[in-house]
Amino acid sequence: MLLKPQSRRTFISTLAAGGASLLAAGSPSPLAEGTQPRPNIVFFLVDDLGWMDIGAYGSSFYETPHVDALVNSGMKFTDGYAACPVCSPSRVAVLSGKYPARLDTTNYFGGRRKGMLLPAPYQEQLPLEEVTMAEAMAEEGYKTFFAGKWHLGDEKFFPEEQGFDINKGGQRGGGPPGGYFSPYRNSRLSNGPKGECLPDRLGDESVKFIQENKDNPFLLYLSFYSVHTPLQTKEEFKKKYQTKAEGVVVEEEFKEVTSKRKNKARQVQKHPIYAGMMQSMDENVGKVLKELERQGLSDNTIVCFTSDNGGLSTSEGRPTSNLPLRGGKGWLYEGGVRVPYVIRWPGVTKPGSTCSVPVTGSDFYPTLLQATNSPMKPKQHVDGKSLVPLLKNPSASLNREAIYWHYPHYGNQGGLPGSSLRAGDYKLLERFEDNSLELYNLKEDIGEIKDLSKEMPEKVAQLKKMLDRWRDEVNAKMMSPNPKYRKKKAQKS
Repeated sequence: MLLKPQSRRTFISTLAAGGASLLAAGSPSPLAEGTQPRPNIVFFLVDDLGWMDIGAYGSSFYETPHVDALVNSGMKFTDGYAACPVCSPSRVAVLSGKYPARLDTTNYFGGRRKGMLLPAPYQEQLPLEEVTMAEAMAEEGYKTFFAGKWHLGDEKFFPEEQGFDINKGGQRGGGPPGGYFSPYRNSRLSNGPKGECLPDRLGDESVKFIQENKDNPFLLYLSFYSVHTPLQTKEEFKKKYQTKAEGVVVEEEFKEVTSKRKNKARQVQKHPIYAGMMQSMDENVGKVLKELERQGLSDNTIVCFTSDNGGLSTSEGRPTSNLPLRGGKGWLYEGGVRVPYVIRWPGVTKPGSTCSVPVTGSDFYPTLLQATNSPMKPKQHVDGKSLVPLLKNPSASLNREAIYWHYPHYGNQGGLPGSSLRAGDYKLLERFEDNSLELYNLKEDIGEIKDLSKEMPEKVAQLKKMLDRWRDEVNAKMMSPNPKYRKKKAQKS
């Protein structure tokens, strides 16, 4: 029987409800007596969080004790990547298990900037035809909860239409519509007391969900609006970090990312408001983890923590630094795509373990299906790889040829449109404006300082062939010349 997307969602909900009724009526549980209940999932997604913004990843200015404790109790991926240097495409990858280029969701939804080239066409929603990670878990009887930033389409494509039973705050826009303090002006989140802090509210809603569903397997997806602009924090946090910033010695606060663009990237972490936003996020990660402990669920809950792109370092206040990585949000350099990436699976991941195998956002979907003993959906999470072998043995191989990015757009942060790939230690970047190619050895040059393209033409040719083949495979949409831009340039000359 074929069902339209909406009908399929109704069918899944009805089936799950019916199953619950049968169990309540005394029907046998699918779990054998005495076996461990299926693990819960808590997924933390922090908006615009840079690779170096967490203490456990190297920050000495921001204070993140709860996230640090999570990192130290699970597996830390040093080479974890978002699927795009901007938010919406990366969020699509996590929930669909596919590269954004495969779904034509290659830009942040609402982006329309033009330059020398016209942006590639793209669609501004996570298609309903995709069976999301939440829908897959709902099919297995999981209660599903979403809180925070969505930015994956308008009301017809909100979380409750994509497999989530509950939606607290997920709406169309990329930033919190009313800022970080109540009143929120959010159609999916009621106002709290005047001055209530948004991260605190999302943490409280998550705690309430755990309390109400402690006896059922659940997927809790806490997608913080933090640390996206606007830059706002509690006054006491601002004062705290203003004092701390006075002790930070700065030799060069901003530095040019590339001669092809004049945007400069922040070189030091000392922004008091951003630091306060980090603390609020961290406290509410701790709040959720503490509730798992209080309910006796920690040992049977898989916890994931990551970001949707690199830290904001080149525009919109330039609040953070990603050094030693180059660039930041909106750029295909490592600063724009390498992010914190943590998985804690009690009894499987060794506390304090580290894995240096490159992984990406689309890998979460098949990983969590396998970890919960749920049926795999290889036609859905076609671009993701299950990380279960790495979680058991961090030196295992994923048999992956490369990780790919495709960003045929002009973003808000000054980054150059292009594509890139990482294969082994090497990373190739192609710039669409001039078709130039850059090559870096990330093992020896994590800051992407020394371009090896002229020294290693054979490696460039090999990787370029792989990149072209991949774009053909996923039917990646490309940019086109902007005739108005050329006319304008000609008139000036």
